[in-house]
Order: sequence, then structure tokens, then C-alpha cells
Amino acid sequence: MKNRICIIGSGPTGIYTLKNLIESATPLDITIYEAESEAGKGTPYLPGINDPVMLCNIPSIEIPLIGQILTDWLKQQPDAYLQRFGIVKSEINERQFYPRVVLGDYFHTQFRFLLAEAEERGHAVTVKPGHRVSDIVVGPGAIQVKTEHAEQLGSAFGHVIMATGHDWPETTETKPGYFVSPWPATALESIRGGRLGILGTSLSAIDAVMTVSTSNGSFLYDEAGALTYKTASDAGDFHATLMSRKGLLPEADFYFPIPYETPSICTEEAVDALIAKGPGGLLDATFELFRQELSLRDPDYAMQIGLSDLDVDTFADAYYAYRSGTDPFAWAALNLAEAKSNMTHEVTVPWRNAIMITHEIVARIVPHLDLEDFKRFGKSFKSIFIDEYATVPHLSIERVLALRNAGVLSIQKLGNDYEIATDPGRRGATVTMDDTTLQFDTFIDATGQSAHSAKDIPFPSLVSSEVVREAPTVLERSVFSDDNARAVAHLGGIDVDEEYRVISGGALQTALYCAAIPYLLHKHPFIQGITSAAEIGEVVAGSIIKDLAKIDLHERLTA
Repeated sequence: MKNRICIIGSGPTGIYTLKNLIESATPLDITIYEAESEAGKGTPYLPGINDPVMLCNIPSIEIPLIGQILTDWLKQQPDAYLQRFGIVKSEINERQFYPRVVLGDYFHTQFRFLLAEAEERGHAVTVKPGHRVSDIVVGPGAIQVKTEHAEQLGSAFGHVIMATGHDWPETTETKPGYFVSPWPATALESIRGGRLGILGTSLSAIDAVMTVSTSNGSFLYDEAGALTYKTASDAGDFHATLMSRKGLLPEADFYFPIPYETPSICTEEAVDALIAKGPGGLLDATFELFRQELSLRDPDYAMQIGLSDLDVDTFADAYYAYRSGTDPFAWAALNLAEAKSNMTHEVTVPWRNAIMITHEIVARIVPHLDLEDFKRFGKSFKSIFIDEYATVPHLSIERVLALRNAGVLSIQKLGNDYEIATDPGRRGATVTMDDTTLQFDTFIDATGQSAHSAKDIPFPSLVSSEVVREAPTVLERSVFSDDNARAVAHLGGIDVDEEYRVISGGALQTALYCAAIPYLLHKHPFIQGITSAAEIGEVVAGSIIKDLAKIDLHERLTA
């Protein structure tokens, strides 16, 4: 029983967990359950869920190694496969971005490699595609996993990893012309003509507008090599509007050294020292380290935005000020030109790099903030880090500009006070802000994967028995009179320790791991995509291998 391990989900998190588990010197018996009919791809990279026009926002150079790097795998693919996705073999490079479905095929190949590697190392791995897990029951000495295929008690395991990843609604079009998600992409392909409203301006929203645009027209290169868009003859009234509170487009991917440079002031050691002092003043003290790092690396930028007069509550306003005062398409064109030039000449913009190399270090404080500072962090400061690491492929910006030049795309700034309403008697939705009302024939919520709470977990026994609980944080400093008796507030997510082991009422469930990113976002806001999947997989596998070694030692000592 002790060596029986279950991984629920075979996307990147499950794959990287498997990669690290099979490093174990002790033979393991691993079962992988996958709800989809094909294992080893992951929902964000499945065909059908994703349109070929949807690009992944991670280049080959940033994908943690499994068996083979993405660029080498691509160069081995048949010409017909590459042509299907518009990939030119001679132009394949480690900083290029490729369609999500291509990454799905790549991960599937790496998954098969790991299965062969596991067998060679003496591990037994059973993969069960098309098996959706319906419940998990934690009992003494074992965890039962039940699938929809078997209504009996289920299979017993010594360790279980929930690596279910993204969770999209089963029904996307909840009302005529109203879509609560841009996935699956196939649901959007029927949208023809009319006014399309899309909530969001990030890559998810850009992906959505690209999917609908390719159903209503074509992207073509003109004689000068510029990307253009032409509407199809039967979609003449097609027009899309991207909407967000700030009304800003994401910036184009920029050049920065990989691996990250090491900060000089805002270091892990410095931040950890602040954490050790407790939650009082932690956010402001960390911002001071960040400000010093930014000033050191780019004094001209610091002077330009008046950094010396800013604090954690005002920095974001200064960060976005110039961009907010410029037409978003004009900004996108200028930013794209700069990003392309810098990428060609390997030029790093110091202030951008400073934010990039400190975002994971700053994130270390989030689980330790009190409620007041947790809210302050989320209100504004968090967004500037997200803006930097959520830059988008150059081709995505080129496509956006092509749609704008064709007169079929606009951007609407919503502000903080707006309302989205549906009318039972008509398609789409109405968006109202101040004195402006916009009516859309079709509306798509493309704000991306939201953070989930413990109550959202699809395994009823874990909820009913309170095995999973919401992640807590300390209440505001003003409410406790004794530092040794601090009250807590529950924020959502699932309460886990540093090894992603589930915590139940203060007690560790040492054999149950939550590696599902939507349930970790409350306290780990910068968890992102494939790199985070690899980090989580390494930590979880290392914890399990360490736990098995302790069990073996105990058995030897008591034999």
C-alpha cells in the first residue's frame, strides 16, 4: 500500500510530478487517472478545447526539461505537421511561441517517454484515460479513489496527488449568445457576424477574439510582409470589442536573461528575514526592498515615475500612468516595435527585468500577510507583476493590430463601475457604464481561470468530512491584543503546507496533496502555467519520496 501512488490528472503538473517520482530508488506502483480520452496533454493544450490560432505564452527556452526540449522535438516533426500550424522549420527558435495544441502534442510525446523511462527503472505505471475521479475518501492508512467508471469503494493508495489543473464549465453558452468561458474553442466557431463583446484584454481574451475572427475572415500577409485581416463576405457586420477596467492591452514579450538574474537588494534572504519578524509592516517593508532594487537597476525610470515618493498603494498608478493616457493600439504598435528590436539585439530594459526577477521573491510574503495587507497587496501592487510576466507573443499583438486596421476591433475602458446584464428576450448582453450603454449580439467572458475555494472541489467526501479547508491568514493587527493569540480569516483556496500537503483543521493530511493550481491562487498569486507546474511537481514528488523513506526506516527499526 505504502508504494501505491495516485496522480489525478495528466497535464503538465501531473507529468512533472511523474518525472520526479520515477527518480525514486524504491520501486513505485503509480496509477494516473485522466478525465479526457487522451492522457498526457492537459486541458490548456487539448485540440477542440483550443483553436490552432491560440498561442501559448511560454517559449521553448522557459519550458523545464522533461526528456527533449521543444525546439528539438519540433525540428523532428514532418513538414506537413509544421505547415498545418504555419511553422517554418528554418525559423524554429527557443524564444518563439507556438500554438497551444502543438504544446499538447509535445507534452504527449514527453509523457510517453516518461512511461518508458519508468518501466526501465523498475516502476509500474498504469494510465487510465477517460476515467474521471468522482470522489476521494481519506481513511486510516489509505486513501480511496473512486471514478465514475466504478461506483464501489474504489482503489486504495498510500499517497494521492490532486493535479486536476484548470476547470472549465461543462456548458459554455449558458444563455443564447452569452458564453461564460472562451473554452472549448469549438463552441465559439459558430459565432458569425454581429457585434461581439469580450470581457477581458489579456491573452485569454485575445485568443477568444482570434478564434471568432478566423471564423469570420482571414489573416493574410500583404506584399510588404505586413499582417492584414479581411472579413468574409458573409460576415460583413462583424465587429469585436475587448473590455476591461483599465482598457489596456497586454504588452509584447520582452527580452530578458534566462535564467533570471539574482537581485542585489530584494533577495530571498532579505524577504525571508522580514517574514520571520511577523506580519506587522511586512508588506511595506517588502515594498521598500523592491523600490531600492528598482532604483538601483534603473535610476532613470525611478526618476521618471517619481519612485521615491511612491508607496505600495500608489506605485501601480504611476506604473500605468503613461500607458493609460495613450491610445491602446498606438501603445501596442510602439511597444511591439521596441520589443522586436530588443529581442533581435538581446537588449534588456532594466526596469522590466527588475520587476520580472523580483516577482517570485515578493510572492513569498503573501501567505504571511495579515488580512489588511493581503487586501492592499491584491488591490494594486499584485497587478504590476502580473502585467510583466503575462506579456504575450508578438504574433498575438500583430493580429490585434491587423484587426484594428481592418476596422473590426475596438477596446473599451470599463472603469470600476459597470454592469453586465442579459435580456431573456434577446441574444448576447448589455454593458452599462456611467451614461454609456453597449449592446452585443454575442458576449464572451474571457477573464481566465478564476481562483477556486475548498467548497468548489469536485470530490464531495473531502468537503463533507472537512478534510479540505479554506486557506487562512492573520486578521488585521488592530484586532489582536496578544501576538500569541492571533485570530484568523479564511480567504478561500485550499489550506496546504509548503509541500502542498492538505492541512485539515491544523492537522496535516500527509498523504493527500493539492497540486491543482486554481485552489492555490489565493495564497500563491503568481503561480503560472508550465514553470509552476514543474516546480509543484518537483516539490510534491520530493515530499512523497522523503515520506516513503521515513516509512521504510520506521519499518526496519520496528522489525
